[in-house]
Amino acid sequence: MNIAGKVFVVTGAGNGIGREVTLQLLRSGASVAGVDLNADGLAETVALAAAGNRLSTHTVNITDREAVEALPAAVADIHGAVDGIVNVAGVIQKFVKIIDLPYEEIEKVMTVNFWGTLHMVKAFLPVLVERPDAAIVNVASMGAYAAVPGQAVYGASKAAVGLLTEALYAELQGTSVAVTAIYPGAIGTNIAANSGVVMDMPDGDAAASARKTTTPAEAGRVIVEAIAKGRFRATIGKDAATMDKLSRLNPKYATELIAKQMGDLLG
Repeated sequence: MNIAGKVFVVTGAGNGIGREVTLQLLRSGASVAGVDLNADGLAETVALAAAGNRLSTHTVNITDREAVEALPAAVADIHGAVDGIVNVAGVIQKFVKIIDLPYEEIEKVMTVNFWGTLHMVKAFLPVLVERPDAAIVNVASMGAYAAVPGQAVYGASKAAVGLLTEALYAELQGTSVAVTAIYPGAIGTNIAANSGVVMDMPDGDAAASARKTTTPAEAGRVIVEAIAKGRFRATIGKDAATMDKLSRLNPKYATELIAKQMGDLLG
């Protein structure tokens, strides 16, 4: 897809990966409708972008189906059309085992990560199939194929996003809509704080963890490149690429390896 001149809707545009995707799409000549719950975060993105009327902001909760269903018309009124959606918005769960995870936390994670993505797809798909060149990009996670103890529900929600995306790819064969699944590994964002999750980690461990993460800017670059090249799927970070291969070759070993490395987070 030639990104210049296209109009994209990006969820989670108020911070992290969503902000970087927004900024890099704008730098590539696109217009963007940024969607986020956090109006202040969206305002910061606007200030960073300095893109004038090529960037609009929409304070919307993607779990609110009616609000999402109103977005296509709202975006078209401002930008004239919609050529692509990039579903980045998501939350993680508290780092606890399933036995200790309250149902309200489970429902929150599934509602935001899966239903929020599905709301966006259902709302915009009728518009996208009418465009001569369109794109749907859904951000899943390395956790979709590499089980992380203490993140079972998060991983399940992202596995659902991944399978939904690959099924959409199959269903939309022969149309103008390209569909891409993105699988990030550890990214240096504020997803824990934004999810209401407190990470209890010693300073030394936190610093070491930060060094191992991929930057949001690099994640944004990979996603925008995947859009431009019409890729079926893309991983972000060496960790995601390594576990993608290992989980296919030896899923039991991959699961045990992550359990050994991440088990300390469960106390």
